[in-house]
Amino acid sequence: MHSPDVLLHLYEEKFAKNNFYANPTNLYKPVDHIMQMKGKKIRPLLVLMACDLFGGKAEEALNPAFSVEVFHNFSLVHDDIMDASDIRRGEPTVHKKFGTNAAILAGDAMLAYAYQYLTNVPDELLRPLLTAFNKTAIEIFEGQQMDVDFETRNDVALEEYLKMVEFKTSVLLACCVQLGAIVGKASIEDQLAIYDFGLNLGLSFQIKDDLLDAFGEAEKVGKRIGGDILQNKKTYLFISTTQLCSAAQQAELPRLIAETDEQKKIDGIKVLMEVTGAKAATEQKAEDLYQSALASLQKVNVPAERKAYLAAIAEKIKNRDY
Repeated sequence: MHSPDVLLHLYEEKFAKNNFYANPTNLYKPVDHIMQMKGKKIRPLLVLMACDLFGGKAEEALNPAFSVEVFHNFSLVHDDIMDASDIRRGEPTVHKKFGTNAAILAGDAMLAYAYQYLTNVPDELLRPLLTAFNKTAIEIFEGQQMDVDFETRNDVALEEYLKMVEFKTSVLLACCVQLGAIVGKASIEDQLAIYDFGLNLGLSFQIKDDLLDAFGEAEKVGKRIGGDILQNKKTYLFISTTQLCSAAQQAELPRLIAETDEQKKIDGIKVLMEVTGAKAATEQKAEDLYQSALASLQKVNVPAERKAYLAAIAEKIKNRDY
């Protein structure tokens, strides 16, 4: 077994330099801009840790690990365009710095690179890796469309939101551990168990993101606090607020949603999120999903001590403030 620090060092040592073509520069500078941003590297680390969990060689999982990181960043480039976001990880978003057309094309190139690196594996691993990756990519695109659709709806149920989050965010974390398990030659039963671990962890991760978007610190989160509120996003936190509002608060909510002063809108809705108990309910949901992730991890048929690093990473994700 290798510690997360050792695995992350192995990953960063291989991919420290620019891993894309230099020319044309107007295509690859935007790619390099987002890939060089300081990120958590949770997804590639999960690939390597899952491979290591099942006794595989981490070196053989490096290209799939880089693939998911490139794919994740590709999705952020396009998401930022759709959300009109100016800041990502404390830096200008790609479309803000280079223009929308350049950002779209850079994202397209990154998607192609994600597949290029994924396929750089032994032949016997190619089909299962591609099958898992393709399924995940399609679900992420479906989840993104659901997220967009929700912006113009006022009747989104919590179950719908959780399905959207499952597709848009959670399936990629689940795919990461599944890819690592495939490279590590885990059994199908263990692949399913580790996938469920990643899926529940991803759901908890996104709900924690909802909380941080409203109640985090801008310097740590790396973007303006309250962005989801301004965009009228139907997050678990917001939907819970609408369900827990009193009659008087239900009458107040439309006025706050229509408020043109951005800071007043953010502050007013945040007050409702707290006084209705929606914030506390959302925190509890994130905790419940984290516990479900741990329960799935316990089903993986390897000695308990080999699972300790993944359990610790899950706890770190749960307790993060950025």
